Amino acid sequence: MFVGIDTHKDTLAVAVCDPGGVLARWLEVANDVAGFTRLDRALAAIAVSRVGIEGSGHFGRAVAAHLAAGGYDVREVPTAMTARERSARPGQGKTDAVDALAIARLTAREVGLPPVRLKVGLAADLRALLDYRQDLVWEHHALANQVHAELVGLVPGYHHAHPHLTTTTQVNAVLALLDGDQRVRADLARRRLDRIVVILAETRALTRQLAALVTGRAEALMGIYGVGPVVAARFLAEIVNIGRYPTRDTFASANGTAPLPASSGRTVRHRLNPGGNRQLNTALYTIAITQIRTTTEGRAYYDRKRAEGKTSREAIRCLKRRLSDQVYKAMRADAATLQAATTNSPTSQPTAA
Repeated sequence: MFVGIDTHKDTLAVAVCDPGGVLARWLEVANDVAGFTRLDRALAAIAVSRVGIEGSGHFGRAVAAHLAAGGYDVREVPTAMTARERSARPGQGKTDAVDALAIARLTAREVGLPPVRLKVGLAADLRALLDYRQDLVWEHHALANQVHAELVGLVPGYHHAHPHLTTTTQVNAVLALLDGDQRVRADLARRRLDRIVVILAETRALTRQLAALVTGRAEALMGIYGVGPVVAARFLAEIVNIGRYPTRDTFASANGTAPLPASSGRTVRHRLNPGGNRQLNTALYTIAITQIRTTTEGRAYYDRKRAEGKTSREAIRCLKRRLSDQVYKAMRADAATLQAATTNSPTSQPTAA
């Protein structure tokens, strides 16, 4: 039997279907510990092959972790797939029961659905730290833009000597320009600059914390030019387990670097893939841009693509696809190293009776 769960803040709509997609049972339980217990009793009475959950990263996060801990094969069902499955059967409307059954049918039919990314453990910690760090980066940018706008009127021509506010030294230099200025706008600029100093210090502390967490878990990955602690942490946080992707091509498809075929008749071509995990795609873009800024193998590859007549954007896309393969290989190597270390550790050895 196959189970589909449509998640909501207060409730979970659960449908069970056979391999042919015929509804066998439907129930609704609370999205809390008591509801999980009731769901466990219901699933224990049937032979469950797979469980599909829509929204495992949001309202379904807790139930996904609960079922995975119980030994079930739990898969993530994208919302778009559920909508297409529901629209393929017109006349039934949209209800929780209809959505749950659509999820169950997709779980039974689509064997390639990805396992849920559980927001627990190291991956969850890394993702939380990265998201908080990104919030700080955005706040820094907003404050810096506001300060630049004020300085145009407060200190005309300042930008020739102080065009950036990306380091504490640069911020302190601008603060020195405003020293003694009693105007209201100057005072507000100083407040914003003081906040930027705090943000920069906190960002550096977060980067050190991320580096400590990824140490020993991404050695091969960080051997790739352009991969620092922050980028490595993003890969570990988003991928969780590289074994989820059986081949480098499936990994490229998941991160959006594999181009989509867009051929018709005699015309054979490919187009940009706008899908995939955009966080991973952004991380690969960061690596690509870092590599083409200096003399690296990535820069040489980029130049070859440009010589072939590709535009700069097209060449970068090609480089990202190449980097995707390198990241996949490195993460597989890191996973094998960690597995070997775990197997050979004294705590993993059986004790004598």
